[in-house]
This record gives sequence, structure tokens and C-alpha cells, in this order.
Amino acid sequence: MSADYSQIELRILAHCAEDEILMEAFKNGEDIHTRTAREVFQVLPEFITDDLRSQAKAINFGIVYGMSGFRLANDLNISRKMATAYIDNYFKRYSGVKKFIDATIENTRKTCETSTLFGRKRRLDDINSANANVRGFAERAAVNTPIQGSAADLIKLAMIKLDEALQKHQMAAKMLLSVHDEIIFECPVEEKGRLTDLAKEVMEQVHPLRVPLKVNIGSGQKLGRGPLAPP
Repeated sequence: MSADYSQIELRILAHCAEDEILMEAFKNGEDIHTRTAREVFQVLPEFITDDLRSQAKAINFGIVYGMSGFRLANDLNISRKMATAYIDNYFKRYSGVKKFIDATIENTRKTCETSTLFGRKRRLDDINSANANVRGFAERAAVNTPIQGSAADLIKLAMIKLDEALQKHQMAAKMLLSVHDEIIFECPVEEKGRLTDLAKEVMEQVHPLRVPLKVNIGSGQKLGRGPLAPP
């Protein structure tokens, strides 16, 4: 069985940035990429195509990774001018994200370190480098660390609490490994329902955020025989 966090990095971004539009979308259970397409491309929901949603998805995750207009243009096969306009439109609509990014970089310049939500620190002396490329990498890391680093912290915390819960309930199910934002289990078929409920409960309540955490469950008879199918 697999239990994976849905769009955990974007949810952490919404929490850190306290952006009203992002938080509203997650609280309402909206498809965040469709919502971003609506905001960035200024179109009504019924006119959002799969292609527009895919472009919005690239923008959403590109923002987390500090993607430039040049890189986005290459990824979407569009002009650099159009890609830059997309990013500008994103920041106009998601102004809280822009403020978070600017404030994080400014604070990191002063302290030369950034940290996750749980206080795990990363030293970034290069953020004041005279070399623009070196400085740019450090700036992206300053913003990305609180997002990706916090996601890594959350899944480790979830694994600790799940291990305690499995022992408490005397279940035969075992955790095998974690892969990014996903935890893989092995369990008897008769424990499938209990493990589904337990994994969702523990992982979705592992730490309070300003937006809800959501976990998707997949299962299959044996690992290594095709993709895990929804239960």
C-alpha cells in the first residue's frame, strides 16, 4: 500500500506565504492547477483546457524551485516574453507568495542561513557572493529549503508517528520505505481498511498548517507487478 501527500510542497508554500488565494483553494478542496490557470491566464473555469492546466502546473512548481522566465519558456516551448508575463501575472495574483520570497531572501542575506518550519537550518554564505550565478543559486535555495525541507521533515515525523500507531494497534503492517512525499507499506489484505484509515489520520494530522494536508492511498497485491492501483 502507498500513502502519498497530495501537493505537499504547494500546501507548505500556502502556509508559509499566508497567501489568501492559495489558502482558499486548498481549504475548498479545489484543483490548485486549475485555480492557478484561472488566475494567471484570466479565463473562466469552463474554458480551461488540459494544456492550460499543464502550463499552470509547470508555473506552480516552477515558483517553488525559483524557475526563471528563460527556463519556463524552454519547458513550455513558448517565448521568453510570454513566460515572463506568466510569472508576473502569477505574482500579481498570488501577492503573498511574492512577499514571502522577497522577505525570505532578504532575511537570508542578513543571517546567511535559512530554515525549515521545524528549525532545521541550512547555511548559505554564497547568498552575498559577487558572482551572480552563485548568488542566484543561493537565493533559490533560501526559498526552496523552507518548502522542500519542511516537506521532508513532515514525512519523517509522519513515519515516526505511524510506527508508534502500528505498534499501539498491534498491526502486522510494516513500513518499507519512504519515497519523496510517499510512504510504502506491506500489510495483510485483511488490514487494508484499517491501515488506510490509520495512515490518512496520522499523516493528515501530523502537524497543523494553515491549509489541510491530504493523503492519497493506492494499493496492489504485490509490489513490482505494475503500478499501484486505487483501492
